[in-house]
Amino acid sequence: MTDRSGVGDDDVLATLARERGRALFGYAYLLTGQSHAAEDLVQEALVRTFARRRAGFTPDDAEAYVRRAILTTFLDDARRRQRWSGVRHLLGRHDEPARDPAPAVGAVLDVRAALATLAPQERAAAVLRWCEDLTVPEVAARMGLADGTVRRYLSTAGHKLEALLGPLPDDESVPLTPGRTRS
Repeated sequence: MTDRSGVGDDDVLATLARERGRALFGYAYLLTGQSHAAEDLVQEALVRTFARRRAGFTPDDAEAYVRRAILTTFLDDARRRQRWSGVRHLLGRHDEPARDPAPAVGAVLDVRAALATLAPQERAAAVLRWCEDLTVPEVAARMGLADGTVRRYLSTAGHKLEALLGPLPDDESVPLTPGRTRS
């Protein structure tokens, strides 16, 4: 189906996948910390976004919708897992999911491991703020929270990350932790 501009949903999806697919995967990977989970998250977000026809849908609009769907799906899944862990014992099964045995090698894996220690809301706020380079109000709007709540999540996340990764250099290329200023 095409809209008045002559651009169809299939064209928008193809353009989005071709031009922004890697960036969407990278965003999902930062949230999940696992390749297969990131792929599933992106796929779910694309299905949710393109299941309904939208008139005048540009690739930029589509990317914003997909990023929001990625974040929402990640947070919903984290809440669902948390609720399940509270009642799982009632079934009498104590199977734990297998952990990723990959050794922590290099800075990328160190950051991945540090992000994994954060609570889902802290992790989402940290990724949006320091990886997506959004302002606190933008993070708050994306997460549907108050600015103060986001600042609290960022403060807690920043302290946890610095405890695990060490102090971040004051460099224009490195995102800031809460409360730090560049010289």
